[in-house]
Amino acid sequence: MTTNQDLLSQYGPRESMEYDVVIVGGGPGGLATAIRLKQLATAKGQELSVVVLEKGSEPGAHILSGAVMDPRALTELLPNWKELGAPLNQAVQADEVLFLNETGATATPQWLIPGCFHNHGNYVISLGAVTKWLGEQAEGLGVEIFPGFTAAEVVYGEDGSVRGVATGNLGVGKDGEPTENFQLGMELLGKYTIFAEGARGHLGKQLIAKFQLDAGKDPQSYAIGIKELWEVPAAQAQPGLVVHTAGWPMDGDTYGGGFLYHLEGNKVTLGYVVGLDYKNPWLSPFEEMQRWKTHPSIRKHIEGGKRLGYGARAITAGGLLSLPKTVFPGGALVGCDAGYLNAARIKGSHAAIKTGMLAAEAAFEALAAGRQHDELSAYPAAFEQSWLHEELNQSRNFKQWFKKGNTVGTLMTGIEQWLLPKLGMKSPPWTIHRPLPDHLYLKPAAECAKIDYPKPDGKLTFDRLSSVFVSNTNHEENQPAHLTLKDASVPVSLNLAKFAGPEARYCPAGVYEFVKSDAGEDRLQINAQNCVHCKTCDIKDPSQNIVWVTPEGGGGPNYAGM
Repeated sequence: MTTNQDLLSQYGPRESMEYDVVIVGGGPGGLATAIRLKQLATAKGQELSVVVLEKGSEPGAHILSGAVMDPRALTELLPNWKELGAPLNQAVQADEVLFLNETGATATPQWLIPGCFHNHGNYVISLGAVTKWLGEQAEGLGVEIFPGFTAAEVVYGEDGSVRGVATGNLGVGKDGEPTENFQLGMELLGKYTIFAEGARGHLGKQLIAKFQLDAGKDPQSYAIGIKELWEVPAAQAQPGLVVHTAGWPMDGDTYGGGFLYHLEGNKVTLGYVVGLDYKNPWLSPFEEMQRWKTHPSIRKHIEGGKRLGYGARAITAGGLLSLPKTVFPGGALVGCDAGYLNAARIKGSHAAIKTGMLAAEAAFEALAAGRQHDELSAYPAAFEQSWLHEELNQSRNFKQWFKKGNTVGTLMTGIEQWLLPKLGMKSPPWTIHRPLPDHLYLKPAAECAKIDYPKPDGKLTFDRLSSVFVSNTNHEENQPAHLTLKDASVPVSLNLAKFAGPEARYCPAGVYEFVKSDAGEDRLQINAQNCVHCKTCDIKDPSQNIVWVTPEGGGGPNYAGM
């Protein structure tokens, strides 16, 4: 197979474009970085060139979130967001926290709901719509946005500092050979490069390893969020109602919970989150989400409605204790690429916007001083003095307590988020650490109870393929699979033999399936065109043999209203 180096020597060198700042990822973090840079330049009457690369077909196409948004950071970035038409249309009206058993539910009394679950002043939104709007604000300020372009590799200078990124090659066939439509990728070079790729970013992961940014930190912890968008009969609509559930269908040792939010326009967004440190390889987060919808407390909201959309995305949940060093020579990590999401609040977009702003302020200051390609140490220093640091510090133990089971997790969350604040303590006086990454938690299949999931009914519950269909996922078929294996023998020899082939269950899009050859031998089939870019396989594969790389730009889901 032709390597990238071969293609470079045959067709190279790559063309390059130079900017002051290159931003990888057109989500809330990347766009907030771009907007803040342009605001600062305009205020000083200076020219500043800023480019944003976005692998989706447009900003927002690959964005998936619940989402209830805390507008605090957005208000700091664009104080007049209401006048500018930001799609924050539905204020939260009521919060419910339910503990489910198989048939019933116990509601937490309002006075007992911890502060992290209070959403007064927040908005039920489509984060995809907000992201698209942020893209329009950025372009209005003169930011260049290149949608449909993947940042496929980091470009380093001779001194080892980050100089920018190269986009993926186009027109490479399934066999890895260039077709007649072949085009070499381009280099986008910047004095600073900001990485805002979201959870388990492809390049962020490489940078964390290369610069050892996670040295001395707890391993990052992840969850998978599986989400659907429904239109419901008007009589069932309760705009602004926010429901969170714990308990069933998870057992007492598995971290997971549901969310259901009523948007404007008779829309309901709902989903299920499962911690990727689960132990039983028979568990399927997708099937758990389908089963959860059959509970009377959830069913009543959507029965008789129509499913409009589906998607899935990994979520960083390790919080402050898993936060890597966020700067390195020539660049920085912002938002979920670093892991700033507050798992206790199930909110990350406000953190992405805030950290994007802080990184932008540090980069602008450095550029004004004539610096380039060095460490933006003012960014982590500013974060430590920010309200976001205070917020994350209060919930730093959240995921760690749930490692000790849901009863302990619930009790200690109540103490840390409800009782201690009432006693005047802003953060707990103790710190709990976790030593293992998520992929090491799986137990051998023989040691675990098999889980039988009910068949989908096609009205309330669905299968994976019909779900992927409503995610509008598409990839150019004649391209190398972007889900790669370090060793092609491992899926059968280890994953199937020891763990009963968990990739066929943890993938929410039907990408992985074990099939028999004509000779009756097992092999792993990878249906890469189904991939919704959730990154679960890259995180949960027990031997870390699956590596997610960027497909051709524009490929993947095209979420609408998600």
